Amino acid sequence: MNKKIILIIFAIILGSVAILAYQSWYFNNDTTSRIILGNQNLPEPVLEGNLSLEETINNRRSVRNFTRESLILSDVSQVLWAAQGITDLENNLRAAPSAGATYPLELYILVGENGVDGLEAGLYHYLPLSHSLEKLVEGDLRQKLYESCNNQEAVLNAPVSIIITGLVQRTQDRYLDPDISSKYMHMEAGHAGQNIYLQSTALGLGTVSIGAINQVLMRDLLKSGQDEEALYVFPVGYPLN
Repeated sequence: MNKKIILIIFAIILGSVAILAYQSWYFNNDTTSRIILGNQNLPEPVLEGNLSLEETINNRRSVRNFTRESLILSDVSQVLWAAQGITDLENNLRAAPSAGATYPLELYILVGENGVDGLEAGLYHYLPLSHSLEKLVEGDLRQKLYESCNNQEAVLNAPVSIIITGLVQRTQDRYLDPDISSKYMHMEAGHAGQNIYLQSTALGLGTVSIGAINQVLMRDLLKSGQDEEALYVFPVGYPLN
């Protein structure tokens, strides 16, 4: 094997490593250094359900009152996957569409005390590529989330809440125009949010979309940077009635 071929092979390997490293940073990392307290693998998502799409759409309602019953981890996994899970690993395509496949959204799940069987109370960050959670903060933080959501009672009652944030710079790097990029990011949050609604309904759970968010308090809760905007909060649980 001559020197030229060796250099070509080396360049291909180096390029592949660089691409994988970039994908890991781009799709799994927010812009703030955090201390990770632990990792939790999630059950694989189920691709066949018991409720048709038409029935799910017809049954979808906004639910603000929940029972105290704990969720099961497989249902939590399913809802997170429906919002931002990988549906095509080779091309990094997700369950919700994204303008230019820029994927500006990040998902967090805040778990209350006894909120999920097999998952301790705390704040977790969802990693789509590995379909897993990284634990950021310990303890039941629902009171802080309640204050961050301008005193929306639903987040106090729900066993878990899913928080959607956005890093618009990811989209702006492609489309340049800040207004267009912001519009695309908010549209994507709507796509992911509707998936949360429908998947929750299909599992016999309930949720409601909350957009009343105090950005300062939410950044403090999430330990996020100034460039990460909180877009939506979805408390999830078993409907009370």
